[in-house]
Amino acid sequence: MLGAVVIGIGTAGCVRIRDMLVPLRGSPAEKLAVKGFISRRSLEPQQGVSRISLEEALGRDDVHVAFICTENMSHEDNVRMFLQAQKHVCVEYPMTMSYKAAVELWDLAEEKGVILHEEHIELLTEEYKQLKREVEGKTLQEGTLHFTGGALKPGFGFPSFSGIARLTWLVELFGELSVSAATLEEDPANSYSKMTAKLLTSDNRSLTWIEERQPGLPRAKNINFQFDSGPLTQIPPAPRGTVGLFMQDLIHFSAKLAGQVSPEELQRERVRVLHCLELAGKIQELCQG
Repeated sequence: MLGAVVIGIGTAGCVRIRDMLVPLRGSPAEKLAVKGFISRRSLEPQQGVSRISLEEALGRDDVHVAFICTENMSHEDNVRMFLQAQKHVCVEYPMTMSYKAAVELWDLAEEKGVILHEEHIELLTEEYKQLKREVEGKTLQEGTLHFTGGALKPGFGFPSFSGIARLTWLVELFGELSVSAATLEEDPANSYSKMTAKLLTSDNRSLTWIEERQPGLPRAKNINFQFDSGPLTQIPPAPRGTVGLFMQDLIHFSAKLAGQVSPEELQRERVRVLHCLELAGKIQELCQG
């Protein structure tokens, strides 16, 4: 069994505890045992799991794994601390707010001989899987992905990082991308922001990614992909999956810990994660330049 701690007790942290307490039967996630949680708040036990200190978690021999579920801006420091202590780490996206820092963390994980895993539940949704099947084999002419949602709390970082799930969709669907232009419109008085990034595929097809947020805006992803065979303007409806998204991610991470994921697959994930972080950094530079 591998002992685990959860850092941050928001929605994701509570789900992580729940999934480790009741893992999918017969899956590698059964090998994880939650030993405690870390929170800045003085909290009573959560789901029967007690709060422990950061120092205790870093120093205990029976803690092998850390789940980082804090606000985005503090991911990097927490990941670094647990990797230094030779613990495996699963972190919610984005793992850092810069490409350079992510490269350093991955190098540190390799040096320490531990697994570093960035959660991407957006790739595990049935709607994404259906969209991927729909796009397969088609030649893109141009496209747009427009996300809308409510305002974010402080600590989530620049929109290209807080919204990196949408960027990851585009990279997984259309391959390696480059950034040609990016702008950010803001109205702080109304907590409004709209980031627009112009992207190019490897064969110079244009993609536009928009992240628009304001209190009361419905959470939605709108697509308009023009293919040689015709347009795709709606994400295809898909039935809800039988296994929860965080549980699917937990099983994937646990399979890595058990050595059940090939080095080629681990490298492919690393390349994709770093590519998306590099693109997010370039978009931020252009917006702020």
